[in-house]
Amino acid sequence: MLRALAVDDERPTLEELVYLLNADPRIGAAEGASDATEALRRINRALESGPDGPDAIDVVFLDIQMPGLDGLDLARLLTGFARPPLIVFVTAHEDFAVQAFDLEAVDYVLKPVRRERLAEAVRRAVEQRGATPPSPRIPVHEPDPDHITVELGGVARFVPVDDITHAEAQGDYARLHTDRGSHLVRIPLSTLEERWRARGFVRIHRRHLVALRHIGELRLDAGTVSVLVGTEELQVSRRHARELRDLLMRRP
Repeated sequence: MLRALAVDDERPTLEELVYLLNADPRIGAAEGASDATEALRRINRALESGPDGPDAIDVVFLDIQMPGLDGLDLARLLTGFARPPLIVFVTAHEDFAVQAFDLEAVDYVLKPVRRERLAEAVRRAVEQRGATPPSPRIPVHEPDPDHITVELGGVARFVPVDDITHAEAQGDYARLHTDRGSHLVRIPLSTLEERWRARGFVRIHRRHLVALRHIGELRLDAGTVSVLVGTEELQVSRRHARELRDLLMRRP
């Protein structure tokens, strides 16, 4: 069972997070800290106690935007420890996901926190610690081939795959672009490439996966190749240029 520390400068949010963590049977004990400085003192005490000591902490559920030392600063400090606790970021902002996973975060949970989403983060932490969960996992259903689930403001929404113009790699995440905006999902671009190949998506660059039907123009300029997707121009790498030209020529 995991021992958890929740860190958030907003008292009601912190109390709710600690409550939800303590209600999870895979969490042995959860406590709170109202800022990163208090959390750092508590983590130092845990490290002095040792991994099996009474003050040990296995995982920190960490807000990002806090006054003074923010969550990313604290996570960077922890990377310098010999046996740092696992980190799960809990934030209202999706813009820091790439930085978070560069710091080897276990998960990135958007506020307002839903019980089911937090349970998934706990499951990932349990698996990374190499423990066996004492409770059944939340059922995992086969993905709907016509939609992809995104999290927006703590609410799960289903975006039609046909609305997605292109996807952009951002670490372990992918940013999905539509005519109405973008969404961040924790799915590697390589997984989306395999899943959506039959739906007309093609890799044009190590960072970009594009729906052929949304390509408006293929541009050649001084040996470089790019495509126009909506109003956005995306570069095509040399290794993908020939395949893309062939596919566009065969496009109905």
